[in-house]
Amino acid sequence: MASLVLEKKPKYERIINILAIVIPIAVAALLGIRQKVELGAWTKVLPHVIGVINTLTALFLIAGFYFVKNNNISAHRKAMTGAFLLGAVFLVCYILYHISNQSTPFGGEGVVRPIYYFLLISHITLSIVVVWFVLRAVYFGYTNQIIEHRKAVKWAFPIWLYVSISGVVVYLMISPYYV
Repeated sequence: MASLVLEKKPKYERIINILAIVIPIAVAALLGIRQKVELGAWTKVLPHVIGVINTLTALFLIAGFYFVKNNNISAHRKAMTGAFLLGAVFLVCYILYHISNQSTPFGGEGVVRPIYYFLLISHITLSIVVVWFVLRAVYFGYTNQIIEHRKAVKWAFPIWLYVSISGVVVYLMISPYYV
């Protein structure tokens, strides 16, 4: 199987910088729309799908880390590409759910409430931050700019893993309150 290798071009880095700004702004704008779009009852299952996607993403990230530490670059590339593609599917599912359904209020009380909101706020904040690092890591990996790839991954990997795992925990904490 041939491996995809991109050409190193300055325009790609500009595109990454633009996407890292446009994606979070576009998501925020879509989520800010008060009038919900009727897409059907099937969208009620999307939070559960998103929970599975976050779980699989975390597993792919851990597998990718394992493979690179064991110098299996081919398997590492496949695992990380899988994580990246799952991120894209997550984004589509997330937008579809939130443009078609009201936000679910968290019903927990006591000490669990501030824990939930800490995880939720840190998850959302870091999910915005990680976009730039992930796009750069993928680009540098596919252009064989290994030094730059390692610099990006130094930040991308732990943040992305935290975002994936905290997404699962937030989902598990709020899942009893979905209607």
